[in-house]
Amino acid sequence: MADDRFTLLGDAVWLDFVNTARARVTPPPDLLSDFDAWRRWTAACRLDAGGAPAGFPAIVRLRARLTELAEALHAERPAPGGSIAAINEILARRPGREQLTRVSGRWRLQFAPAQAASGIESIARSAAATLADPLTRVRRCGGRDCSLFFTDDSPAGSRRWCDVQVCGRGARVERRRGILR
Repeated sequence: MADDRFTLLGDAVWLDFVNTARARVTPPPDLLSDFDAWRRWTAACRLDAGGAPAGFPAIVRLRARLTELAEALHAERPAPGGSIAAINEILARRPGREQLTRVSGRWRLQFAPAQAASGIESIARSAAATLADPLTRVRRCGGRDCSLFFTDDSPAGSRRWCDVQVCGRGARVERRRGILR
């Protein structure tokens, strides 16, 4: 079930999470103002909200750490140590075991979780996967009032907008009118 309150770009769940405090308007509203909003967001992303309302402050702190990470990656700076520590702390909680599996005729050592990931674990895993992929770039939208983040996987690394139809169209119209250069 889609929830129109949330902009889900589908690039990386961790950036969709960061974007709950960003928007295409200034100032951006905080779409995760309480635990009920967190439950609505995780439902929109088809994730398990997990936990209890008492854990909500930790969710907001993680979002702040991941926002620092997105800002650093956008500016092509190294990932902040606090962001990496927050991701690793969450990933370390996940129960499971290492096991050998056969993939395309070759043996690989892989982690086998003991249970399905919670929403917060899925977010941490998504951020870790983005950091581990050298071809993935994190960008902030170039739209006039937009502050949303997205991943740029274009061959030349030249994607400028989170959504060409929304932010890109407005920039093209303004450029034609001579407002932007």
